Amino acid sequence: MLTIKGLDHVVFRTSQLEKMQHFYCDILGCPIERELPPELGLVQLRAGNALIDIVPVDSELGRAGGDAPSQNGRNVEHVCLQVADLNEQQVRAYLQTHGIECSEFAERYGAQGFGRSTYIQDPEGNIIELKPYIDME
Repeated sequence: MLTIKGLDHVVFRTSQLEKMQHFYCDILGCPIERELPPELGLVQLRAGNALIDIVPVDSELGRAGGDAPSQNGRNVEHVCLQVADLNEQQVRAYLQTHGIECSEFAERYGAQGFGRSTYIQDPEGNIIELKPYIDME
């Protein structure tokens, strides 16, 4: 039912925003593509065809993810997979047949711009976002 086309974005949580931006921007060469206001807390970096999102843990978005990254704390907020174009009702039904709950579909920004996506969880509780791949050719 689902066909994965690629990685859309990964979201890293941090208590060291400046160091993370320096690492990904200055050392790895990922330019800043989009920033939300600091109180919301999201910096999106272009990484080839994908995005690397950095979320400060003391921001509104960061606090929603729990404690700061540590040996026993989560660092990855979620991973977004690009999937072949999908019908929202069919995806919801498909996931339900496998006992997987999904969030409401909503408009979200990703590597290919805005599009509708949903969140699910893997068996370890990792959050996976499913977002349709847009064929740019």
